[in-house]
Amino acid sequence: MIRSKAFASALFTAAALLAAGTAPASAQSSAAAVSCYGGAKTLTYHYQAAAKEYGTYTTSSRCNDINMRLITDEPGVYLDACVVFVDHTTKCNNGDAYTTHGTEWGTVATDVKDGTDFVLRVHAYDSDAQNVTFQIAY
Repeated sequence: MIRSKAFASALFTAAALLAAGTAPASAQSSAAAVSCYGGAKTLTYHYQAAAKEYGTYTTSSRCNDINMRLITDEPGVYLDACVVFVDHTTKCNNGDAYTTHGTEWGTVATDVKDGTDFVLRVHAYDSDAQNVTFQIAY
């Protein structure tokens, strides 16, 4: 009987939390990642000698950073990317340096204020990157 009361109490508490719209901390951080990446834009890069710009985009409260990942089934294909905050400069962030990105989500710019306008500047890591589909989340 004691076990049944404890179980019933736990179920009641869980139901109350769900009804109140409160999720455990682990679910909240997972939900934040899902909402950030859930709003990702899918783009395609076609190989060219010069860097290609995508945008202008405006950051939102959905993500704290500007993130990128490749969607490709070709191993060893990467893209280099940087962010240009167009209202302030024509150069890339991070000391005008590119970062290399693969199929895992990676950060192109961190701690970006909501409402910031930017373009994503992309170039091929090497000539293997002919037609590469990728996503950005911001």
